[in-house]
Formats: sequence, structure tokens, C-alpha cells
Amino acid sequence: MKSQIFKLISLFLLAFSLGACANFSGMNAQQSLSIGIFSASILGTLFFWDFRLSFAFIGTSILLMTKTIDLEHVIEFSSLEVILFLVGMMVIIGLLKDSGVFAWIVSLILRIPKLTGKRFVLFIALLSALLACMVDEVTSIIFIVAAVLEICDYFEVNPVPFVIISVLATNIGSAATVLGNPIGILIASKSGLTFEDFIAKAFPLVLFCLAAAIFILLFWYRKSIKFLDGQMKSLGANEILIRLISVPPERNLKISLGIFGAMLIFISLHHRMEIAWGLPPNTVLLVVPLVASGLVMIWKHHRARKFIEKDVEWWTLLFFLLLFVQAGTLKYTGATVFIAKQMLSATGNNLNFLISSMLWVSTIGSSVLDNVVLVAAFIPVVQGFQSLNMNLQPLWWALLFGGCLGGNITLVGSTANIVAIGIVEKEKRIKISFLTWFWIGLLVGLATTLIVMAALIFLPFYR
Repeated sequence: MKSQIFKLISLFLLAFSLGACANFSGMNAQQSLSIGIFSASILGTLFFWDFRLSFAFIGTSILLMTKTIDLEHVIEFSSLEVILFLVGMMVIIGLLKDSGVFAWIVSLILRIPKLTGKRFVLFIALLSALLACMVDEVTSIIFIVAAVLEICDYFEVNPVPFVIISVLATNIGSAATVLGNPIGILIASKSGLTFEDFIAKAFPLVLFCLAAAIFILLFWYRKSIKFLDGQMKSLGANEILIRLISVPPERNLKISLGIFGAMLIFISLHHRMEIAWGLPPNTVLLVVPLVASGLVMIWKHHRARKFIEKDVEWWTLLFFLLLFVQAGTLKYTGATVFIAKQMLSATGNNLNFLISSMLWVSTIGSSVLDNVVLVAAFIPVVQGFQSLNMNLQPLWWALLFGGCLGGNITLVGSTANIVAIGIVEKEKRIKISFLTWFWIGLLVGLATTLIVMAALIFLPFYR
């Protein structure tokens, strides 16, 4: 109880101090208040994770009551298009779960002849990254970890190294498309970047990062991989196929795959369709999941309520919505333009230094804080540079990759990390310590971030 009170007092003192510092630095009262309230919500998320929605509700109410923002702009900054996109995607993911699509994919991929320790690591890393960029990191890691635990249990090896490998690859892969991570669709909706932009620029960079990560992981866990290899030779790798869940491609599964495939095609072509039909940017991107989920609820009408009530994470979505409002308030009051000018002044108008700063700040920040929270805070700042006539595209990529890659550094850096650790603790009663994760997470995080920094600075393609 005393520790909770201490945390609460510390939260208010820190938030008040940040607001006061903002005022002393030259911001007006409304700008300072918006900084203080937003800081309180972020710190509340860090100190009191289970009460983060409460802080978001209270903070937004204070902003309204003090006339720091009005109702019209609350609606404007709530990013309803992002929330609706995520609702549609969550319904589709619920359908895929019910149809057994993920178990079927995993069972197909793992039916590999002459399975060895190195091949197993390569396959789970590639599969983790691929699934993450096609659906989302949390859904992907649930199914990957289940498969890893099944195999490690059969061969009587410690699953921890292989679970960590899966999660690190998942976080890297989540940056490849707008679908892999909520921050992808958030950045796309605010920056004007299209699905094609992600495929052309983010996806190749993800492949380089993944290759570097796999190289590091094969060396770091060489003893565990060698032991797994020995177990596979002695027990017979092909026998694992008997233990895998066999999911035949039945009618429901085929239809579910068809719906998901069609949705991916329309999403990938959204920019061209918007130009052809004269629609505002990202209209088709945001509408396609809603249309697909609507068709799903007609087809599976007896489970439609379940998809909405159980598969849609309303707690998280409401938190995102109010957090976006608070971040938008920073823009509304002009605080973000002030911050952007200060950052530009501190970097000496050097774009490369600014890109590096944005990348490393978001990487380090996302290692200790939920990446959606961090990105929501920085989006208005990046937009603030627009008034200074700057090319924002490399800053958007820096924010995206920093938010995704930084999640690999610590246990709490990503939702996928927390979910994977929870499954391991629940199923195998194994606790992964902070340092067990930190050293390899730090190494992979630093290596991949350096690759991204080099690409953003030296390749004109990203300018």
C-alpha cells in the first residue's frame, strides 16, 4: 500500500514538474497544462498499468473542463479512423482463430523433412516475422509460442531461448506493413504513407534487420541449438508431426483464408483505388477491414456478438482513443510546434542528426513504455516540423522503426513480449528473468537500430 501511495505521489510530482518546466521554458498556461496532463497519463501507464484507462478518462476530462481543448477537436483528434480499422481487423482475427487458420499454417510450415536445430530457428524466426506483418504481433506470437512449447516439450529442451527468438523476430517483422503493429496504421493515417510505401521501404529494411538478428541469435544461443539438434537426432525429428495439431483445410477454413486474402489484396491496392475513385488518402485502407468484418458477421451471424464483445479489445481501444485526444491537444495548443523548434535548434538544423535523435529516442522510449503511447506522443511533434518546411518522411520511418525495434530491448518493451512471457509462465511454470532477456534484447535492438539509422541517413531512397 505504501509503495502504491509513493508511486502516486511521484506521478503527480513528475507531471507537475514537467508542466512547470514547460511554463518556465516559454510555453503559455494551456500548453503547459497539456504537457502536464499528457505526462500524467504516460506516467500513469508506466506506474499503474491496470489503471491506465482511468488516467486517460480523468486527464481528458480536465482538458475539457479547463477549456484547453473543445469537444469539436476532441472528436477530430480521437483518430476514429484508426480505432475503426483496428475494430475491423480484430473481428477478422477472431474469425481466423475460430477457423483454425493459424494452427493449420504452423502445422504446414513445421512439416519439414530432416529438421535440425538451425533449421528450426530459421523457420520460427521467419514464420514469426511473416505472421506478425500479415496479422498483428500479439495474435502471431500466441500461435508461435504454442508451437515452440510443443516442440521443446517433445524434445525435452529449455523453451526459453526459442521463445525469445520468436518474440524478437515478431517485433522486427511487425514494422514491415501497416498491419503488423497498431503504430503502423497510426503513422500511416497521420503521415499519408501508403501500404505500398511500407512494402517498398519498410519491408526490405525489415529483411536486413531480421537477417542480422538471426545471425546474432544463432551465435548467442549456439549451445541451446546444438543441444536441440542432438535431441532431434536421438528422438527422431519426424515424430513431432504426430504431436502437431492436424487441421485439414475444411470449407470454413478455406472461406476464412479467402476473405483474409481478398482483404490483403484490397489493402495493398488502396492507394491506386483511392486515386482512381477520387477518394481522400487512406479511405480504402481504413474501410476494407470494416467491409470484410461486416461480411464475416453476416456469414457467422450466430457468432457476430462474440466477435464484437470478446475479440475486440475495447479496453485498449478506448485507451488509445483518449490518448490520441491528449496527444492532439499538444498540437491544438501549439506545444508541439514549440517542441519541434527547440529540437531543430538543438540539432543545429542538421536533418541527419534530427533523424538519428528521433530514431534513438523512440527506440529507448519504447523499451520502457508501450510503443503506441510513445508514438502517439511524438506524432504531433513530427507534424510540427511540417510548418518549418521540412521533409518529414525519414522522421516517420525513424518513429516507426524506433517504436518496433525498441520493444525488443526489455521484457516490457512490447505487448508481444508480455504475452509470450505470460504463456510460458502459465504453461511451463518458467519465469524469464529481466537480465536473461535484456542482454540479448539489447544486442539485437542496438544492431537492428544501427542498420535502420544507416539506411535513413545514407540512402536517398528514404528521403
